[in-house]
Amino acid sequence: MKVSLLHGPNLDLLGRRQPEVYGTATLGDLEAQVTDWGLELGVEVSSMQSNHEGELIEAIHASDADGIVINPGALTHTSRALADALASVEVPAVEVHISNIKAREPWRAESLISPACVYTIYGRGIAGYRHALRHLVSRAEVPFETVRYGPHPENVGDLRRGDGPLVVLVHGGFWRQHWTRDTMESLAADLTRRGFTTWNIEYRRSGSGGAWPGSGHDLVTATDFAPQLGLDIERVALVGHSAGGYLALWAAGRTRLSVDPVITLAPITDLAELAASGREGAAEAGELLDLGAPAVAPPTHPAQTLTIHGVADEYVPLGHSEKLAAAGAELVTIDGGHFAVLDPSQTHWERAVETLPSR
Repeated sequence: MKVSLLHGPNLDLLGRRQPEVYGTATLGDLEAQVTDWGLELGVEVSSMQSNHEGELIEAIHASDADGIVINPGALTHTSRALADALASVEVPAVEVHISNIKAREPWRAESLISPACVYTIYGRGIAGYRHALRHLVSRAEVPFETVRYGPHPENVGDLRRGDGPLVVLVHGGFWRQHWTRDTMESLAADLTRRGFTTWNIEYRRSGSGGAWPGSGHDLVTATDFAPQLGLDIERVALVGHSAGGYLALWAAGRTRLSVDPVITLAPITDLAELAASGREGAAEAGELLDLGAPAVAPPTHPAQTLTIHGVADEYVPLGHSEKLAAAGAELVTIDGGHFAVLDPSQTHWERAVETLPSR
């Protein structure tokens, strides 16, 4: 697979321009890192940067790539011509921004480029480029259908059909807008390759009208929507990461469908502890508590529960999963941090798959 990496105006100043916003990596550093990530994924990456709109348009027209990753810089907010160029070629493009453009000056929040792209990733630093590559690989290797399950713009999910049981996946990200369902795509694609049907859902988060109870209600609604998709509802599992683990535990006993098992990956299980900790996500945990979310995720329900947690998790301490284990869940610990649990190539994922309903 070939991917063209395109950077717009002023991105040649990376490492020098506002490092507190864009980081200290130079454009050369970034391009080298993306090339390495591409090699890990079997992707050949070619890179170019230009301060001129026309040169970027010509690069899009001339590209023989299978996908495009583009950070248009400030052209994001002004260039209909660049958007038209992306729309005119039959190549999926992912828009990436290093900073959280939704949390900066109001004019930065609007993108003219997003409608011409298959996905937009922002606010994740240079790691967003890795996520963009992974998205292009996942959608090419295991295609999906994006389906709406409710009226809110966030009420969508990516459906990959297999001939086996249904697995509903719920992403994490501390209920923040810039963390979305793409983070679960590697797991969804792996499960579908194994024959499972996967339903990788989006839900309302802080700033989109539903941190609580909206996020929990959305998961219940999405799960209960399965019969309308013509899916096997006799065997349903929930898999949630981080905040998605909290939601999976909460929703498991509230769906009309019988859910078993629940698999949580580095789950948040104690909002009160997180809110008082001052760590990443403390503010969002406090917001949920103020909105009436249970301080502790329900630790017991009829479903079998498996929880997998990295001993070096830098965001959600292992103690959150240990509380589930004390209530009867099976606990598997791994070496690694918060996102290591999302790697389907590791042995812990085999244990998760073994826990799922048999095909």
